[in-house]
Amino acid sequence: MTLDQVLAQKNKIPQHIAVIMDGNGRWAQQQGHERTAGHQEGVNAVREATKACREMGVKYLTLYTFSTENWNRPQEEIDFLMELLIFAVNQELESLIKNGIKLAIIGDLSRIPQRSVDAITEAMEKTAHNHEMTLVMALNYSGKAEILQAIKKIAHKVKNNEIQPDEIEEKTLVQHLYTCAIPDPELLIRTSGEYRISNFLLWQLAYSEFYFTEKLWPEFVKEDMYEAVANYQGRERRFGKTGEQVK
Repeated sequence: MTLDQVLAQKNKIPQHIAVIMDGNGRWAQQQGHERTAGHQEGVNAVREATKACREMGVKYLTLYTFSTENWNRPQEEIDFLMELLIFAVNQELESLIKNGIKLAIIGDLSRIPQRSVDAITEAMEKTAHNHEMTLVMALNYSGKAEILQAIKKIAHKVKNNEIQPDEIEEKTLVQHLYTCAIPDPELLIRTSGEYRISNFLLWQLAYSEFYFTEKLWPEFVKEDMYEAVANYQGRERRFGKTGEQVK
């Protein structure tokens, strides 16, 4: 699949793509390396995916970078990932600025080491005025925790008489999510042949199209992103309507 083939249906390119980047460790093991080598190679796949989305005109790319469950991994691997985060952000910052890409974060940064937070914050400040595309990193992220914190915020407002219970609507919850300023993804991609969403964007994926590939994340290149979008372009999105109504 080529970029030109995808752009032939430019009106069917998703505005927001979310990706569960899975398979770094398995890729490294297949190569006879430590798991950390897979994470390092995965940075190249992030670069490829970002470039592909920028070329296609995608406005938001959200990457499941580190989940709350990932804290259960060996401490050595966690420490490496936190340092890799600093390296990757610093390495890609010039490219983000050059290509008009804004960096954003969703998740709870309270457990992230301060050095990593400082690097991310600096990159977000330096890219804040970019508008071609937004690269969203889900960091220490949990879909369940996101919904829970939104409910707590709304409950606090009810307690303080800022809002009445019968005034709470779907949009009320949406306004209190990490992604309140971001449209829901039209397309979710998961690599490595796994078929689950792993506590990722539980609310936001309600009507997303899912695309699964057997490729491990370090193997994912621009053409794979084009292929995923082309697959999406061939689908009929009905949102509860019949096919005849959509047509």
